[in-house]
Amino acid sequence: MDVDALVEGVLAGDRRMIARAISFVEDGRPELSALSAGIFPQTGRAATVGLTGAPGVGKSTLAASLVTQARARSLRVAVLAVDPTSPYTGGALLGDRVRMQEHATDPDVFIRSMATRGHLGGMALAAPEAVRILDAAGYDVVVIETVGVGQAEVDVAAATDTAVVVLAPGLGDAVQMAKAGILEVADVFVVNKGDREGAAEVVRELRQMLHLGAARDWEPPVLTTTSTTHDGVEVLWTEIERHRAWATEAGELARKRRGRLLHEVEALAAERFKLAAAARLGRDDALIADLDQRRLDPYRVAEELVRQAAEDG
Repeated sequence: MDVDALVEGVLAGDRRMIARAISFVEDGRPELSALSAGIFPQTGRAATVGLTGAPGVGKSTLAASLVTQARARSLRVAVLAVDPTSPYTGGALLGDRVRMQEHATDPDVFIRSMATRGHLGGMALAAPEAVRILDAAGYDVVVIETVGVGQAEVDVAAATDTAVVVLAPGLGDAVQMAKAGILEVADVFVVNKGDREGAAEVVRELRQMLHLGAARDWEPPVLTTTSTTHDGVEVLWTEIERHRAWATEAGELARKRRGRLLHEVEALAAERFKLAAAARLGRDDALIADLDQRRLDPYRVAEELVRQAAEDG
């Protein structure tokens, strides 16, 4: 497909073109570089919100409730449900679509599930590019929902303006959150299913863990919601807006976004060098023989590959 036409379609907000562009990202298409160059100057306006937490805490229902809050304020909103672990399903989880059904016919709401299938660096690099496509398409808010609390999910949630960590009573996931390092990246904590027994205990446990942790310029609030009835969701939206206002005024938003871009560039460069080095090593029988016969150690071989890459410019 003509990349210029695809870029034009994305910038015009054509939903079919937006979906196709995100598929380019998932598949790691060779045209991705040209696509990125075409849309990048038109990005940086959308507010991004990351939702992460263990399966079963109600993230999809909470995401749907946040969409309701955004639309009540006449904001265009996109939801990206990412599945870093599945190369087969494309992340198209039926449950996500069912819970978002009330917004399915709204032309100002775009819902997409995605997984990495061929993108260099996996979901940690695929998700930011997909978000930029939605940003360039004119969406005011992009909600990114991840499955689970592994390192990949932590990375994706951290790559947003406001990271919301969702827990629920009865799942025993607060300690797992601490182990995964998600406490450090959270800007807002939500104890969902707040009408269930044990919700107040999870809130107390979280606040104790935060109190014992290192001091931060921003103190993450701990909120209670019941997304099935929308209880507490308006307060959550207010806290997300408050965090964004604070981050903007304190310069944290600009610093965080700049850091994300630099990290992404470094990761992309490292992935490309890794592929080039592997290809070069596979063709250099003499270097492989030196390594195999213990005449050169792995460090020396790596240094030689770097030297050759530098000579090639």
